[in-house]
Amino acid sequence: MRILFTGGSGKAGRHVVRHLADAGHRILNADLAPLGHPGVHDLITDLTDPGQVWSAMTSLASFDELDGGGAQPAFDAVVHFGALARILIKPDCETYRVNTISTYNMLEAAAKLRIPKVVFASSETTYGICFARGERKPEYLPIDEEHPVVPEDAYALSKVSNEVTARGIQRRSGQDIYGLRISNVCEIEDYHRDFPAYADDPAPRLRNIFGYIDVRDLAQMVSRCLETDGLGFQLFNVANDDLAVPQDNAEIRARFYDDVPVKSPMQPRQAFYSNAKARQMLGFSPQYDWRSALGS
Repeated sequence: MRILFTGGSGKAGRHVVRHLADAGHRILNADLAPLGHPGVHDLITDLTDPGQVWSAMTSLASFDELDGGGAQPAFDAVVHFGALARILIKPDCETYRVNTISTYNMLEAAAKLRIPKVVFASSETTYGICFARGERKPEYLPIDEEHPVVPEDAYALSKVSNEVTARGIQRRSGQDIYGLRISNVCEIEDYHRDFPAYADDPAPRLRNIFGYIDVRDLAQMVSRCLETDGLGFQLFNVANDDLAVPQDNAEIRARFYDDVPVKSPMQPRQAFYSNAKARQMLGFSPQYDWRSALGS
């Protein structure tokens, strides 16, 4: 496929871009910073500027496309990861502006150019827990895509706004637009640096609902979205099957979620952030986990 990827130079994006490129896809990385990956052209693009977004979506993907002549090649898909990644990078108003305007620009251009597939990064924060002031608990466990979204912070608000925008544009355009509510993204280095301490104190994982996703499995999820057509507008949780802490499910529930209803019986290591929809509709199956990385 010929893919426009936004935000391919970030922590998550760079792994997904490499995975897609290694799979033989042609990638144009639209970002404010270059990735520098062999075979992937970097196009420095301000996604908050609609003219730049439109130009990027009608751009050559590499110099060798000059040799073909004829009509300008079209992109088969857009993968949109470009965003401010959390609160407290820029002021809240700028976080909301950048994340919503960039996503609107991307979705609107892709619809008008009739690009058939868009995959965009949403977030676990949409459920209103991660960046809430004080403690917020889920309404039930495990959290699935039907759980209410009640964001309070600028980042999560921007992600919910983007989901609403995507749903509306898909209704008009008929494209396949899939939003990924991504759990805390982890690299191997994160496992070695942070995870051993959770054996003594799992509380630092509370705001992430004790969930995570390995960058390599996130790349798999994006691939599954690109390979699966005809689903219209969909939202998918993206998380590992396992908890991010060594304590079992019942122990964590007793300590942190004792008054939270459980919708169905849960296995000892089962994550509180359900990926069942992605498994059923896309064939998603996480392959990488912190226990294997640490030899535990």
